[in-house]
Amino acid sequence: MDPSSFVNELLRENQELFARLRPAETLVAEAGPDLSPKRLLRIALKNELEASEIAALWMPSATGARLKLALARQAGDEARHYRLIEEWLRELGDSLAGFDPLAGGYSPMFRYLSGLDTDVERVAAGQFTREAIAMVKNAQFIELCEKAGDEKTAHLYREVIQPDERFHHELGARFLAELATGDDSQALARAARVRTLELAEELQSLAYARQKIHHAPGC
Repeated sequence: MDPSSFVNELLRENQELFARLRPAETLVAEAGPDLSPKRLLRIALKNELEASEIAALWMPSATGARLKLALARQAGDEARHYRLIEEWLRELGDSLAGFDPLAGGYSPMFRYLSGLDTDVERVAAGQFTREAIAMVKNAQFIELCEKAGDEKTAHLYREVIQPDERFHHELGARFLAELATGDDSQALARAARVRTLELAEELQSLAYARQKIHHAPGC
């Protein structure tokens, strides 16, 4: 398959799968303190930190200046998101005293991504798929905040964080078209994308089962 058709096929498949990742009925949050934006923003800090670190981890071994700089841009964007969320939480009255976003260790998603060796797998799993998932989760979080009357948090995600995630995803699609040029590279990309989607579903199910979390924002 030619690279452009391959990427378009994956885009179509992702859109079909996102409905299963974020079922429509979860748009309506179950009332209760466990779904407060403050709590979910703490979870977002871990997501942002891991996203920044994985991009920085991949940069030294990435092939070519363009990909290296794209990863550097993403690492910086995710770090900026972390600081913006941290500052906003403090404005909301959360001092974050004693809070360590990595106290529970790295997520299974981070561990998987950090073990990928090739550029095509990393781009397919990271920028192309993980960032697309983040966009879906952020859109759900924005709607949750709007329903709760928290327009300032919704604005932060809608106007600042979400456009960056869209840029990362679109950049990933362009790099994927450059890297997935043959059967072998396309097979690697497809497998990495599928596993990333599987992990996202597994993590969502686990978070809901353990903590009743089903609107945590992405990265």
